[in-house]
Amino acid sequence: MKLRRSVAVTVVTGIAATLVAAPAQADGPATWVEWGVCPEEIAIVSPTLQCATVSVPLDYRDPDGVAIDIAVSRIASAKPAERRGILLLNPGGPGASGLAMPADLVGLGLPSSVSERYDLIGMDPRGGGLSAPVSCGFTGELDYFSNVPPYAVDDAAVIERARTAKAAAEWCVANDTEGRLRHITTANTARDLNAIRAALGEEKASFYGASYGSALGAAYASMFPDTTDRVVIDSNLGDTHLDYAAQRRFGLGVEQTFPDFAAWAAARHGAYGLGRTPAQVRKTYFRLAERLDETPVGYVNGAAFRFTTFAALYGKVNYPALAQDWQSLLRGEDAAVTGAGDRVATPAEVLPWDNFLSAYLAVTCNDVNWPEDVRTYRHAVAKDRKRYPMYGAASANITPCAYWAHEPSEPPVRINDKGPRNVLIVPNLRDPGTPHRGGELIREKFAKRSRLVSVDGSGHGVYVYGDNACALNVTTAYLVDGTMPKDTSCGPATRRLHADAALRRADTLGQLHCRSAATFGGKAIKEYALPATRG
Repeated sequence: MKLRRSVAVTVVTGIAATLVAAPAQADGPATWVEWGVCPEEIAIVSPTLQCATVSVPLDYRDPDGVAIDIAVSRIASAKPAERRGILLLNPGGPGASGLAMPADLVGLGLPSSVSERYDLIGMDPRGGGLSAPVSCGFTGELDYFSNVPPYAVDDAAVIERARTAKAAAEWCVANDTEGRLRHITTANTARDLNAIRAALGEEKASFYGASYGSALGAAYASMFPDTTDRVVIDSNLGDTHLDYAAQRRFGLGVEQTFPDFAAWAAARHGAYGLGRTPAQVRKTYFRLAERLDETPVGYVNGAAFRFTTFAALYGKVNYPALAQDWQSLLRGEDAAVTGAGDRVATPAEVLPWDNFLSAYLAVTCNDVNWPEDVRTYRHAVAKDRKRYPMYGAASANITPCAYWAHEPSEPPVRINDKGPRNVLIVPNLRDPGTPHRGGELIREKFAKRSRLVSVDGSGHGVYVYGDNACALNVTTAYLVDGTMPKDTSCGPATRRLHADAALRRADTLGQLHCRSAATFGGKAIKEYALPATRG
């Protein structure tokens, strides 16, 4: 594994195979969905996965107009007599493929008591994967390779990034030949979830979502309170959408989570030489970042270094590789850092993750208005560079949403606190992409409908993806028995994962939640369990 260029995205696997229909099983409720064989790329994950499509309106204001197909998957309950219903799943993004998520969760150790109580239902959300995919046509010609803004070393860097962001937004308009982009929103995806529930013949549906999936779950529970059953939202954005305020909290998340890596590295100073104390490790971070700002190593500049550190904080399984990269930088071992022999993409090549970038932008920019004045971002970057010196000048930087062609077609989904008490919120105390503050905000908005379980953990993802026994037990009890806890805290993890299991957990969460093998300027970047934003 090598430290690669400045900003990266998670690869979304393209699926070209055709779904093969088969009659629905007769052991569930009346259904209008024909389950069949999954595409090879999905079927290889698990032989128990089945796939199908559900037809929904492209524009819900015109239900008899253009229809699109939403790709769905399931692992059916092995004990129909004990089955409660369906558990809809979303891994985040926004825009990440979720067709393999039922198998991912089972492979990561989802308790059998949960998989017996529910049919596990995955999906590619509208605009992504097999579900009416959108494309901005991003190629190597445009210096736009990620939805995580790069660290802006000074005011001029913000202005320069604004040019790239504007060009990216214009590419999206130019390549939106089917007029789909404006309809890719969180509200419409929540409507798709409800359509899937109805097509499966269920009166109610339960939901589990992590990262951006927490925002989708909050929107779903708010728009359809009477048809949602048990809802678990993990690693929370703080609302039903990703907005500029949530993106800026990346800076807070890094400041809160980095001490865990610093303590880990300090305890291994004899091996890596990054500092004998956490404070010394932090100084090493700034020393390396500033040195790379001035003199990049190959194509690895200060922004690449900062992003790689941000990404690695998503899971402790990444710490050894991150420490190894820092050590190589300290020793001046350039080849070990940059990776010799990386293929350089031609400018005309469409990026493999173009669909993910495009779907992410569509949801993020369509859901809510972003600031449109570059001065707003310049001021915020200057402020957050001081407030959150490790990463604030990245998370406050400008995005294509500042230049998005479409105004939101409806207001952001407002949290509905009048429904049943059925929303369980489970954030880690230290999370680089979705800080604990997001869980607090969503708890305040859902009020009596929700309960908050604050987990003394580090990284991105709690239920199944994390290693906290208390959080696993509390969440499982809610999904299986409906036991809703009071607001509570779960102490530090008391169990250690086998290394392979830990790596699977880190690699699976989000798609962001798949292993990243992305590139920047045609160069492959380090394989980390990392975000395309926060998930």
